[in-house]
Amino acid sequence: MKRLAIFVLTVLLSLPVFAAYNQLGIPDSSEIRDDLEERWFTASLSDVRLNIPEIRANDNGDKFQIRLEENELTYNIFVAPHAKMNVTVVSDKGSYIEEQDVYPGDGIGSWVLIRDKRTGKPLRIRYYFSKNSEVFVQFTPSGKIALADMVIFGNYAARGVPTGMTFEKFYTASFEDVMTITETKLPWKYVLPDVELYHSMKQMCAVIRERLPFITYVPDAMYDENEELVHISSGRKYEILEKSEKKLSLSSAGFVKWIADGLVEPIAGGRLKREPLLRETVQVKENGHQGVLSQKYNLFFSLDWIRNLASAVMSVYSGKTYLFNQSGVDVTINPFASTITDFNVANIVTFIENTGYSVSVLRSMMYVLAATEPGTLYFGAIRGTDRTVSPEIKAFNECVAFFPYFQDDGGFYCEVFMNGREMTLEDFCLYYQDDFVYLTRVKSSEQFFPN
Repeated sequence: MKRLAIFVLTVLLSLPVFAAYNQLGIPDSSEIRDDLEERWFTASLSDVRLNIPEIRANDNGDKFQIRLEENELTYNIFVAPHAKMNVTVVSDKGSYIEEQDVYPGDGIGSWVLIRDKRTGKPLRIRYYFSKNSEVFVQFTPSGKIALADMVIFGNYAARGVPTGMTFEKFYTASFEDVMTITETKLPWKYVLPDVELYHSMKQMCAVIRERLPFITYVPDAMYDENEELVHISSGRKYEILEKSEKKLSLSSAGFVKWIADGLVEPIAGGRLKREPLLRETVQVKENGHQGVLSQKYNLFFSLDWIRNLASAVMSVYSGKTYLFNQSGVDVTINPFASTITDFNVANIVTFIENTGYSVSVLRSMMYVLAATEPGTLYFGAIRGTDRTVSPEIKAFNECVAFFPYFQDDGGFYCEVFMNGREMTLEDFCLYYQDDFVYLTRVKSSEQFFPN
């Protein structure tokens, strides 16, 4: 009875870890790796080169390929899971699609040992567990223990965290073991989303996408609470030469307001007013550089706009009036310790007050935000270089909306809408790579009915 009680207790204590592990559906190669250390993991490169690739299966029937791959500075030992891939085959008789067996080195469940080619020393062991292969955990040797890293699209969510385990432990550790060892050491909440919480996000994206053909970009244009097309800057009615009743005329800021109006109108019965959205949210010293420039230019227009816009939506949701500094709509988290560059690892300051985030970390940021704030969309204010004036100035002039979410298969997506158009997050980051973006959060809703 005592042995039975111990067994039952062990099973109960293991349930949370097994639940998370099974939810991810990760193929496990640990029992296969248990027999590979001498021939593959610790042997010299010359000996490993004599090994031909092997195919082995675990007790569950999942197949893995063990193989060597070399590059200029390192050589990698892969224990890679089986997958199917559709390949287009071209022949004299035409082309056709053929399903082929593959063993991707960065597929879900892949395990990789990376060793220095010159010295043969182990450098790191990497576990791939995400549909997005640029999200992984890895372990590096440091004296008698291994240090843990969590990497999300080239940025470290955790780096050099002591595990209390030897590096050799991870030659045979399963992903279940990894999660148990690092449960309180790594920010797993950043990378383990509940994929069932994004329906309203997907629905809003579909509604916006359906209406994009009926939107045209017009500078400084928005629709006020009376459905009148007006100038944002002055509030005067907007007269355009070729007016079409079937087209909406919207500027960058007017477009994100149109999204916000689609959220508040079903609740409040009306649209947001223009004037409160222009309320200043940044205080600068009058005799400072920005203060002097602010007397001539509106340096913070789109930052003020998205802060007030998100606060207005929250006010409608809650039935209480919130100013931006009371609402908590600003995104100010600092989830990354450092970033991987082309030459080394650099420490970074993720968030800068009244400036936001460098666009270079935006993809990683959206991944973390999607996982930790499911069902939330983000209005962005772009701090770019205004070259229409001389000398050039840095100013918040443009607005954008981000919709990050996870698909049912765990794949990460982020829809980007700007100026009445849709673009990929990758294209946005490429175009604005030298700029900053400030983010405010808005809860998505299935009750979304934009005009």
